[in-house]
Amino acid sequence: MAQRKPFISTGLSYEPLEETLDVRPSSSSLRIGIPKETAFQENRIALTPDAVGVLTNNGHAVAVEQKAGEGAHFLDNDYAEAGAEIVADKKELFKNDIIIKSAPVSEEELPLLSVGQTIISPIHLPVMKTHILEKMMEKKITALSFENLKDESGNNPIVRSMSEIAGSAVMLIAGQYLGSSNNGRGVLLGGISGIPPTKVVIIGAGIVGEYAARTALAMGASVKIFDNNIYKLKRLQNNMGVRLWTSALELKILSKQLKTCDVAVGALTSSGGRTPVVVTEEMVSMMRPGSVIVDVSIDRGGCFETSEVTSHQRPVINKYGVIHYGVPNIPSGFARTASQAISNVLMPLLMKVGDEGGIEQLVWQQLNIRNGIYLFKGSLTNFHLSQRFNLKFTDLNLLIASQR
Repeated sequence: MAQRKPFISTGLSYEPLEETLDVRPSSSSLRIGIPKETAFQENRIALTPDAVGVLTNNGHAVAVEQKAGEGAHFLDNDYAEAGAEIVADKKELFKNDIIIKSAPVSEEELPLLSVGQTIISPIHLPVMKTHILEKMMEKKITALSFENLKDESGNNPIVRSMSEIAGSAVMLIAGQYLGSSNNGRGVLLGGISGIPPTKVVIIGAGIVGEYAARTALAMGASVKIFDNNIYKLKRLQNNMGVRLWTSALELKILSKQLKTCDVAVGALTSSGGRTPVVVTEEMVSMMRPGSVIVDVSIDRGGCFETSEVTSHQRPVINKYGVIHYGVPNIPSGFARTASQAISNVLMPLLMKVGDEGGIEQLVWQQLNIRNGIYLFKGSLTNFHLSQRFNLKFTDLNLLIASQR
């Protein structure tokens, strides 16, 4: 049988299909709720009245719980004048679509969360509990963390701001406790003509260490910095623009420097879990009586073996004659400055969320925002959290692509 040739009619016209483009959705009005924090020593608030004013002027609704800004000295009247609604009932406040907190979600707040809500808050990994994550997953929550949120340049803007505040505050705190009135050595932090400068040892060359060094040098102190990350030491050297005394974490050298120092600062960071202890009890016992230890790493366990968590009401303890300052969350002690720093990051972010038509659209448009998302509609998208709490991990990129 002869093979038939394909027949093409001249009456047909062949045209390419139209290209399908990703059409940007229209902007949406956000309903934002800011609760009053009840966490230990948390005085910050995530949005200042000025930031709330910008959001309300752009058509977004903001509800603030009564006295939520009190710890940072922002009054209810300030928020009301900025266009916010002041809410007395926490249950009512949690009915908003987006909840913004300066402390992690607490167990008391879990029943108040609504299905499909968006939470923007810190995680605080050392105190995170499995059942809190599971309950948020059950309620299909989308959650973005302060710690992992990145900007367009790949930096963590909120973490950096809090570290800058903590680093700068460290020397103010140390100077206070070196004074005779606080049973310190009775020396002035810094230096004056004819008297050798105060000796400061900083363990950790991250952002906290850098800003502690900047403040100490500006006051005239002698600064010595230890870190096992040589890249961090080089970066610190370049950022400071002056020759610094730096060293890798050699225990013999560190022990020798601690014996003669006036102030020791613990500023080590850890990617996950507890901060390593690098200063033993024996090393502390050989320090000068009246010298001061400020352990900024206490949030993650501390890098001095003798460190203990203290409070703003009782900030120091004395061991071996050495004054130990172990207040966690140092930026909360400077709550107004810290609140302004957080607000400077979150207000533009919320404006973008509104412009793009929601957090899901923004995550699709901006890759850097994806770093901050640890829950997406109830799916756990942070690998470290899934490993730590033995929960199912889902790749965020696949989740987003599957919904387009």
